[in-house]
Amino acid sequence: MANQMISEQDIVNAICMEQGHSHNIQPETVEVELMYDDEDGFSAEVHIAGQVHILNSFHMIQAIRFWIEHVLNEDPYAAGINLLLDREEGIIAAVH
Repeated sequence: MANQMISEQDIVNAICMEQGHSHNIQPETVEVELMYDDEDGFSAEVHIAGQVHILNSFHMIQAIRFWIEHVLNEDPYAAGINLLLDREEGIIAAVH
């Protein structure tokens, strides 16, 4: 897979898709808020049917790999993925 930047919205979409698949629900019913903290790093707060789940960066990257496989139709393990905090773009992912 060629070097690519994945937008904050696509990361949210990836988490919605992966969580929808994991919980056997429609991705549209999943709400996601991406977060960054200097101590804890990247995380996502996920709301599903009134319950709150916190995903760490590992689980976020797994969701991005799910999205790469199912949306981009690429090998999700052929590239490294790094989460980045960009002042203008928000939380993005670099695929290299």
